[in-house]
Amino acid sequence: MGLNTPPGIWVAGASVMNGVTIVRTGVIAKKMGMTRLFQDDGRHVPVTVLALDNLQVIARKDVETDGYVAVQLGAGTRKAKNVTKPERGHFAKAEVELKARVAEFRVAEDAILDVGAELTADHFAIGQLVDIQGVTQGKGFAGAMKRWGFGGLRATHGVSVSHRSHGSTGNRQDPGRVFKNKKMAGHMGARNRTQQNLEVVRTDVERGLIFVKGSVPGHKGGWLLVKDAVKVARPDAAPYPAGLRQAQNNNDAPAETPAETAAAPEATGEEA
Repeated sequence: MGLNTPPGIWVAGASVMNGVTIVRTGVIAKKMGMTRLFQDDGRHVPVTVLALDNLQVIARKDVETDGYVAVQLGAGTRKAKNVTKPERGHFAKAEVELKARVAEFRVAEDAILDVGAELTADHFAIGQLVDIQGVTQGKGFAGAMKRWGFGGLRATHGVSVSHRSHGSTGNRQDPGRVFKNKKMAGHMGARNRTQQNLEVVRTDVERGLIFVKGSVPGHKGGWLLVKDAVKVARPDAAPYPAGLRQAQNNNDAPAETPAETAAAPEATGEEA
């Protein structure tokens, strides 16, 4: 895409549906694990718990300077000794804490957010469908039976030692090689995958939790990108441009004892 993106930044491309760009930003969430929630009718729903950990806007991209419109989000916290000097300068410019994970989301011009704004769990509406992107659990070097579901060789009758092998992989002198993408033993897992159309069952704004029906890629403690579903229209209940934390304002609170309304004792002129 030719994006002028700093190294180490996780870019989430713009989602397109019917030729129209999905304009809202997504969020960075941490996978906490799985549990179940009971509905009012007694049914229980298996859910994955996602946490929004200090999710803030740390940079904005515009057409004039960058050639595209996007918001850059940061989540989590990191120790200063684990952050490079360029990254420290990037966070210092935004006047935010050192973030553990940074990601970029393409948005429309009217959906760009201010630097320092904090996103909350009510960014998604209950019942909304979302797409969740993450890195699957790594399984290491796996054989063909585990990796591809091969049946293996016979357990007896002439097969020795190679019961779980994948068998022949090539042909004869012509072509004299193994074709690319042949299903063989190799590294399994640790792939970037997206789970589509997962339902948001419940949100907890105070604790910053999002409960999503079903499983999502990755291990516990892994970082995920949660975005509006590409194949389903965004519901009207979802806030636009984003669900933001409102700053506490105490100006509306009544004063304890206003000086103008305090009743002054009347002078009677009588001496004690």
